[in-house]
Amino acid sequence: MRDSIKLLDCTLRDGGYYNSWDFDTKLVQDYLLAMDALNVDFVEIGFRSLNNNGFKGGCAYSTDAFLNSLAIPSGLVNKVGVMVNGSELVSAQESSLAKLFSSKDKSPVSLVRIACHVHEFETCLPAASWLKNQGYLVGFNLMQVAEQTLEEITQLANKANEFPIDALYFADSMGSLNPNQISEITNAFKKGWAGDLGIHTHDNMGQAISNSIRAVEAGVTWVDSTVTGMGRGSGNAQTEYLSMALEPYRKDKGNPTKLFELIRKYFKPMQANYGWGTNPYYYMAGRFGIHPTYIQEMLQDSRYSDEDILAVIEHLKIEGGKKFSLNTLESARHFYYGEPRGKWKPADIMQDRDVLIIGTGPGVGKYQQAIEEFIKRYKPYVIALNTQKNICEDLIDARAACHPVRLLADCQEHLKLPQPLITPASMLPIDVKQAFQNKKLLDFGIALNEKGFEFHAYDAELPSSLVIAYVLAVVTSGRAERVFLAGFDGYPAGDSRNNEIAQTFRQYQWHTESKKLISLTPTSYEQLTQQSVYGMI
Repeated sequence: MRDSIKLLDCTLRDGGYYNSWDFDTKLVQDYLLAMDALNVDFVEIGFRSLNNNGFKGGCAYSTDAFLNSLAIPSGLVNKVGVMVNGSELVSAQESSLAKLFSSKDKSPVSLVRIACHVHEFETCLPAASWLKNQGYLVGFNLMQVAEQTLEEITQLANKANEFPIDALYFADSMGSLNPNQISEITNAFKKGWAGDLGIHTHDNMGQAISNSIRAVEAGVTWVDSTVTGMGRGSGNAQTEYLSMALEPYRKDKGNPTKLFELIRKYFKPMQANYGWGTNPYYYMAGRFGIHPTYIQEMLQDSRYSDEDILAVIEHLKIEGGKKFSLNTLESARHFYYGEPRGKWKPADIMQDRDVLIIGTGPGVGKYQQAIEEFIKRYKPYVIALNTQKNICEDLIDARAACHPVRLLADCQEHLKLPQPLITPASMLPIDVKQAFQNKKLLDFGIALNEKGFEFHAYDAELPSSLVIAYVLAVVTSGRAERVFLAGFDGYPAGDSRNNEIAQTFRQYQWHTESKKLISLTPTSYEQLTQQSVYGMI
């Protein structure tokens, strides 16, 4: 097997998920020169697709016209590949292929790979015959094979034997496999498939390189990589490392100088911007078989705090997250389901009283003295969100928190704080309840209702489980007289959390029982009435 390994770089195809496949022309040209100098066996420029919804760059379609506009180095002629999603071939297969491909002698493309899930595999297999008749090399990439038993994998491989496939690939789609499992899967494929095998590894658990090498040792002869690992989520095996690790198995190791220049000039700045590469969240996703796009979406959305991400992972670990869905992600972010349950009636304390809600913005610290003077003069019922500590503890009547992961993270701090904690105690996970068994809890229940707020004596319906939504429900159910806020400065411009909190205030104000919300410190939220705390004292 020595000298028989083929290295396929698919940076522009897999990396395009970050920039809609809209790579700068100069980057593409420098990339091609670097791949030529490195002597890679194939370069997968991008996808070829009939779907045209929203703008995507040239590498999303990789048409012959686009490829002919590139100055492809002579060393890469007959080494250019494209990928087709099998989902586009499930129906009207031959007509779709005829729209996507001319014959090989009229195209700069040499290799066509079809990526498909197990349930699409049999339906897509005839495409191999059509493409072969047009003169192309054909690869098939099977995704999420880790979900199949070894016997099922062998059965899939047997089906592939009936078609002219040049390389049968399997992908570690969740980045959850270890080297031993890679060996087992490779051997299962070899029992049913006599041709070349390939592997596409993901780096969730930092094992993309070691998994690739183990696959080679077990008999795989085609190996994928991307520059700096650029790809969805944690990314892939890194070309700069894998090319060195494969040197004993390849005739021409090539010169990496242009690759390193490419990384320094283009890919490191892009990586700093987009953030691909493994981290503890991707590791957890790989460990629990969760689709890495869940992590990627949350890391790119500032609404998701660290505790949000951990809570979503915990939810998906139990409920299942092998297939990515935005709807599943959004619902997993909200943690309370079913009928609300509560035992504490806030009206017993708050009815006809002023309430001051202390947020976590810098305005609390900046205007601490004035806020404390306001509290002493007007004696409102003071609720501090979570564990913020800029106000004298003696002036805070209660704290409020409802995020299960945040509660666990702040448990020791809450236990040291003297105030009771307003929280949906009856609805919390068992581990959170146990952690707070020695803490006085004021149990006010939650139900999530995307339509908006509804207020009841012992619980409320909220549009989200944000702590500010929870506290607004508490004070409204408690029939407070006036509601003041401090420390709701707002987030920096462009932070999506601003929109989410603003929408919460809007939904609250739409309710006929809502209270006028008066901010005593500077705020960027137009939904709040602003008054100066200095004018109050």
